[in-house]
Amino acid sequence: MQFLEKLFGKTQVKKASLGIYGPPNAGKTTLANRVALDLVGREVGPTSPIPHETRTIQKETVELNINGRILELDLLDMPGISTKVDYREFVEQGLPQDEALLRAQEATKGVIEAIKYLDNVDLAITVIDSTKVPYDQINAVIVGNLEARGIPSIIVANKIDLPDARPELVKETFSNHTVIALSALKGDIKILYDTIEKMIK
Repeated sequence: MQFLEKLFGKTQVKKASLGIYGPPNAGKTTLANRVALDLVGREVGPTSPIPHETRTIQKETVELNINGRILELDLLDMPGISTKVDYREFVEQGLPQDEALLRAQEATKGVIEAIKYLDNVDLAITVIDSTKVPYDQINAVIVGNLEARGIPSIIVANKIDLPDARPELVKETFSNHTVIALSALKGDIKILYDTIEKMIK
């Protein structure tokens, strides 16, 4: 596979980019922060219950030691993918109208930037909120774009610490994909590192 050849050629240190995709508030930045804290001791960016807190691509370079080989990853926390960004949604969240309009404008640009950046991603994670119905348009667009470009990907059924989580529904919906269940906020995310390792062997 070209992906494997790119990662592990003749040298012991290889570089690749890992894009974290998903709809707004699925837990992308929370997951990116957990990985960055584990590996470099600092967070990638702030989180918020208000949608589209991440409106530009946030990057942190981390290293994974995989069987003695160092994988240097550009960890890319992407803006939330959305089919519609409405400033009134932010007003309802308590933001002043001028701030809501600016956030909507920045969020729209962020969605476009995130989709365009797919051409620079070697491996992708799609974060899905397992408390919500997984078969919706946004998830289908993200997964479909990754498939069309032949980008290896992992689907994360997130928020399994919540009582209404249904990670099994995510696995059923995306049965032809690699799906793992975890809580980016509270749980052990070693399963994510193990899955990355399996995908690049």
